Amino acid sequence: MKAACIQMDIRHCKKQTNIDHALSMAKEALAEGAELIVLPEVFSTGFCYDNIEKNAECAPYPIIETLCEFSKNNDCILIGSIIEAAEDGKTAALHDISYYNLGFCIESGKLAGTYRKTHPFGQEKSYFCGGDTILPIRLEKNKITIGLEICYELRFPEVARKLSLAGADILITIAEFPNQREHHWKTFAIARAIENQIPHIACNRTGEDPYSTFFGGSMIIDAWGDVKAQAGDEECIIMHDIDMREKDNIRKTIPVFDDRRPDIY
Repeated sequence: MKAACIQMDIRHCKKQTNIDHALSMAKEALAEGAELIVLPEVFSTGFCYDNIEKNAECAPYPIIETLCEFSKNNDCILIGSIIEAAEDGKTAALHDISYYNLGFCIESGKLAGTYRKTHPFGQEKSYFCGGDTILPIRLEKNKITIGLEICYELRFPEVARKLSLAGADILITIAEFPNQREHHWKTFAIARAIENQIPHIACNRTGEDPYSTFFGGSMIIDAWGDVKAQAGDEECIIMHDIDMREKDNIRKTIPVFDDRRPDIY
């Protein structure tokens, strides 16, 4: 499967501008043969805290409806996250509305599944509730299973391992990792691929917002942990043709999953 990561500069709180820009870059990726396209964390708004109530969306999510139409017209997979406002009995910081960082996976025009970020980081905790479920998302048409994690969760090996044990064929991390943690990003992203013997698309943003600047550094890593495509610090699209069968061969060669000892750890 030919996969693309859209490394974009997210314009702070400018929803329509970001959506238009993301889809323009996605069209470029499609022209090069991309089948699976990954967008950065909260790609449509960034962490727009000052206007979060205005920019958050409730089901059926207008942004996702727009992306579903694009996916249907181009028969592609789109993955990313948006800010969700959900009245579900929990209380967030503003107006008794729960905000979530909602990951999504769209396949050929249909919303295949969602994932609420379970580990908000730093300032996010004042605005976002954490999700309470970590499960992969099955793509029925393409017969693959996506393990989606969001930004800070890259630091938790338990998340990627749980997704892998639950049958994920590929790990995808969408993020807004800032400049000062570039080394951590590279190390963690490669480690998650190696330890789970799974291909990994790590899609970061670039540019800046009122809180941070971002180095980019998006990567597509194979199941051996070899970096097959890597971005610098500018807006760009990186692509690689991922062999979804490779992980099964690697797990036969080095049977980490068979040799685990969950009885003692």
